[in-house]
Amino acid sequence: MRASGARLTPLRRRVLALVCESHSPVGAYELLARLGGERKARAAPPTIYRALDFFMEHGLIHRINSLNAYVACFGPGRPHDACLFICERCRTVEESDAFGLRRAIDHEAGESGFRVRRQTIEVTGVCRACAARMGESDQRSVKPTR
Repeated sequence: MRASGARLTPLRRRVLALVCESHSPVGAYELLARLGGERKARAAPPTIYRALDFFMEHGLIHRINSLNAYVACFGPGRPHDACLFICERCRTVEESDAFGLRRAIDHEAGESGFRVRRQTIEVTGVCRACAARMGESDQRSVKPTR
Protein backbone atom coordinates (compact mmCIF):
# COMPACT_ATOMS: atom_id res chain seq x y z
CA MET A 1 0.00 0.00 0.00
CA ARG A 2 2.85 2.37 0.68
CA ALA A 3 4.05 2.14 -2.89
CA SER A 4 0.64 3.28 -4.09
CA GLY A 5 0.62 6.22 -1.67
CA ALA A 6 -2.44 4.88 0.17
CA ARG A 7 -2.93 6.02 3.73
CA LEU A 8 -3.87 3.67 6.52
CA THR A 9 -5.75 6.01 8.85
CA PRO A 10 -6.49 4.97 12.44
CA LEU A 11 -10.12 4.29 11.53
CA ARG A 12 -9.16 2.20 8.49
CA ARG A 13 -6.68 0.30 10.64
CA ARG A 14 -9.41 -0.44 13.21
CA VAL A 15 -11.94 -1.54 10.55
CA LEU A 16 -9.38 -3.91 9.06
CA ALA A 17 -8.55 -5.28 12.50
CA LEU A 18 -12.23 -5.95 13.21
CA VAL A 19 -12.70 -7.77 9.89
CA CYS A 20 -9.55 -9.84 10.50
CA GLU A 21 -10.54 -10.65 14.10
CA SER A 22 -13.96 -11.89 13.07
CA HIS A 23 -14.21 -15.63 12.61
CA SER A 24 -17.18 -15.24 10.29
CA PRO A 25 -18.28 -12.73 7.64
CA VAL A 26 -19.03 -9.32 9.11
CA GLY A 27 -21.38 -6.66 7.75
CA ALA A 28 -20.77 -2.93 7.58
CA TYR A 29 -23.41 -2.14 10.21
CA GLU A 30 -21.99 -4.77 12.53
CA LEU A 31 -18.61 -3.07 12.16
CA LEU A 32 -20.25 0.27 12.85
CA ALA A 33 -21.84 -1.11 16.03
CA ARG A 34 -18.52 -2.53 17.21
CA LEU A 35 -16.81 0.78 16.53
CA GLY A 36 -19.61 2.63 18.33
CA GLY A 37 -18.51 1.04 21.57
CA GLU A 38 -15.03 2.49 21.22
CA ARG A 39 -14.27 5.98 22.50
CA LYS A 40 -12.00 7.28 19.76
CA ALA A 41 -13.81 5.75 16.79
CA ARG A 42 -16.50 7.95 15.33
CA ALA A 43 -17.83 6.69 12.08
CA ALA A 44 -20.92 6.83 9.92
CA PRO A 45 -22.03 4.18 7.40
CA PRO A 46 -20.41 5.97 4.41
CA THR A 47 -17.09 6.06 6.27
CA ILE A 48 -17.23 2.33 6.95
CA TYR A 49 -18.14 1.57 3.32
CA ARG A 50 -15.27 3.76 2.06
CA ALA A 51 -12.85 1.90 4.34
CA LEU A 52 -14.16 -1.46 3.13
CA ASP A 53 -13.88 -0.35 -0.52
CA PHE A 54 -10.32 0.79 0.18
CA PHE A 55 -9.38 -2.65 1.53
CA MET A 56 -11.07 -4.46 -1.35
CA GLU A 57 -9.14 -2.30 -3.84
CA HIS A 58 -5.91 -3.27 -2.07
CA GLY A 59 -6.80 -6.99 -1.98
CA LEU A 60 -6.99 -7.27 1.79
CA ILE A 61 -10.64 -8.30 2.10
CA HIS A 62 -13.36 -9.92 0.00
CA ARG A 63 -17.02 -8.98 -0.18
CA ILE A 64 -19.47 -11.84 0.04
CA ASN A 65 -22.34 -10.52 -2.05
CA SER A 66 -24.85 -13.18 -1.00
CA LEU A 67 -24.40 -12.22 2.67
CA ASN A 68 -23.66 -8.52 2.16
CA ALA A 69 -20.64 -9.09 4.39
CA TYR A 70 -16.84 -9.06 4.31
CA VAL A 71 -14.03 -11.45 5.21
CA ALA A 72 -10.28 -11.05 5.38
CA CYS A 73 -8.36 -12.26 2.34
CA PHE A 74 -6.31 -15.37 3.07
CA GLY A 75 -3.76 -14.52 0.38
CA PRO A 76 -3.21 -10.75 0.50
CA GLY A 77 -0.38 -9.16 -1.38
CA ARG A 78 -0.79 -11.20 -4.54
CA PRO A 79 -3.43 -10.61 -7.19
CA HIS A 80 -5.95 -13.42 -7.37
CA ASP A 81 -9.60 -14.20 -7.75
CA ALA A 82 -11.31 -15.87 -4.84
CA CYS A 83 -13.50 -18.90 -4.58
CA LEU A 84 -15.21 -18.72 -1.19
CA PHE A 85 -16.76 -21.80 0.41
CA ILE A 86 -19.38 -20.53 2.88
CA CYS A 87 -20.88 -22.83 5.52
CA GLU A 88 -24.63 -22.30 5.83
CA ARG A 89 -24.59 -23.52 9.43
CA CYS A 90 -21.63 -21.91 11.20
CA ARG A 91 -20.85 -19.19 8.59
CA THR A 92 -17.16 -20.04 8.40
CA VAL A 93 -15.49 -19.20 5.11
CA GLU A 94 -12.69 -21.07 3.37
CA GLU A 95 -10.90 -19.39 0.47
CA SER A 96 -9.42 -21.13 -2.55
CA ASP A 97 -7.69 -19.73 -5.63
CA ALA A 98 -9.49 -22.24 -7.88
CA PHE A 99 -7.04 -21.72 -10.76
CA GLY A 100 -8.71 -24.31 -12.99
CA LEU A 101 -12.07 -22.65 -12.51
CA ARG A 102 -10.58 -19.27 -13.42
CA ARG A 103 -9.13 -20.72 -16.63
CA ALA A 104 -12.51 -22.22 -17.54
CA ILE A 105 -14.27 -18.91 -16.91
CA ASP A 106 -11.67 -16.99 -18.94
CA HIS A 107 -12.11 -19.46 -21.81
CA GLU A 108 -15.91 -19.18 -21.79
CA ALA A 109 -15.76 -15.39 -21.46
CA GLY A 110 -13.26 -15.21 -24.34
CA GLU A 111 -15.58 -17.25 -26.53
CA SER A 112 -18.27 -14.60 -26.09
CA GLY A 113 -15.90 -11.63 -26.28
CA PHE A 114 -16.37 -10.80 -22.60
CA ARG A 115 -13.38 -9.46 -20.64
CA VAL A 116 -13.25 -10.54 -17.01
CA ARG A 117 -11.71 -7.95 -14.68
CA ARG A 118 -12.32 -9.54 -11.31
CA GLN A 119 -14.42 -12.33 -9.92
CA THR A 120 -15.41 -13.80 -6.61
CA ILE A 121 -17.13 -17.14 -6.69
CA GLU A 122 -19.36 -17.98 -3.74
CA VAL A 123 -20.20 -21.58 -2.98
CA THR A 124 -22.56 -22.37 -0.11
CA GLY A 125 -22.90 -25.68 1.66
CA VAL A 126 -21.84 -27.35 4.88
CA CYS A 127 -18.26 -27.37 6.17
CA ARG A 128 -16.50 -30.54 7.33
CA ALA A 129 -16.96 -29.77 11.04
CA CYS A 130 -20.69 -29.09 10.70
CA ALA A 131 -21.14 -32.15 8.49
CA ALA A 132 -19.46 -34.26 11.17
CA ARG A 133 -21.72 -32.77 13.86
CA MET A 134 -24.76 -33.40 11.68
CA GLY A 135 -23.67 -37.02 11.23
CA GLU A 136 -23.29 -37.45 14.98
CA SER A 137 -26.71 -35.93 15.71
CA ASP A 138 -28.30 -38.05 12.96
CA GLN A 139 -26.83 -41.17 14.56
CA ARG A 140 -28.07 -40.19 18.02
CA SER A 141 -31.59 -39.54 16.80
CA VAL A 142 -31.86 -42.98 15.18
CA LYS A 143 -33.25 -45.53 17.62
CA PRO A 144 -31.41 -48.84 17.57
CA THR A 145 -33.45 -51.78 16.35
CA ARG A 146 -33.56 -54.95 18.40
